[in-house]
Amino acid sequence: MPSIPFVQDHQFRYGVIETVAPGIRRLTARNAGVFTYHGTGTYIVGTGEVAVIDPGPDDPEHIRALIHGLQGERISHILITHCHQDHSPGARQLQAACGAPTFAFGPHGTKAEPGAIAAEEGVDTEFSPDVRLVDGQRLAIGDCEVECLHTPGHTSNHMCFALTGPGTLFSGDHVMAWSTSVIIPPDGNMADYLASLTALLKREDTGYWPTHGPPLDNPHDYIEALIAHRHQRMTDILQLLEIAPHHITQMIPPLYPELDTRLYQAASRSIFASVLYLIEAGKIETSDNATLNSTYHRTR
Repeated sequence: MPSIPFVQDHQFRYGVIETVAPGIRRLTARNAGVFTYHGTGTYIVGTGEVAVIDPGPDDPEHIRALIHGLQGERISHILITHCHQDHSPGARQLQAACGAPTFAFGPHGTKAEPGAIAAEEGVDTEFSPDVRLVDGQRLAIGDCEVECLHTPGHTSNHMCFALTGPGTLFSGDHVMAWSTSVIIPPDGNMADYLASLTALLKREDTGYWPTHGPPLDNPHDYIEALIAHRHQRMTDILQLLEIAPHHITQMIPPLYPELDTRLYQAASRSIFASVLYLIEAGKIETSDNATLNSTYHRTR
């Protein structure tokens, strides 16, 4: 597999690949938004022979900047945490330029999520990896070894990637410092999300690099807070339903009193994920099939 050639284009305003830790670089895509914070962080692991994690959206400028910044090096692996539109579409352009195979748990678990909440959170239904990974699988990348961790919840195919030795975990959208993950049923699942968080607590990773936002230096404390937050949210839902039956849109203002209205659709789906969890636990019910438009009440 050849190294990346030099790219000459004086008209192109390249992004900057920054070194964020020894052996780790990042290029942030220009897709800032309410779901992406400052943009998708594409990570480069290793030097000389490298892996690229989450090439990002379908943005030719971002991929050209990545290729320009890695000239003379060889991309041997393209790793995908999951296939939302802000993570995996760039893999097609990058693969066309460098020929490296794509690695992921698999394609998205459902064809599409009803009522896509935004372009950034839409599903890349065309993505299917060249190599399907399994939980615990290890990949040799130059002088590095990467452990692949299946962490479903945000999506059923979500994976985190850990550098063995340094205690570094690339946490994708599973754990982010700037925001909680959106859980969108049917592919997103609250029980899976909480179980995946609990599994990370058993590991000894000391630093997380999310795809969006800043790194986390105290991941275990943060994960415990995330778990507590989700359980508190479900307690809040139960307390609302003690007062009266509610449908999900009625729950948004009391549960998220200061929420940006652009995030109402995302909030409704996260509430729905919590509601489905509580139905499975036998704590709430509805008179019809559970949907976003159903009315829910406490079981007696």
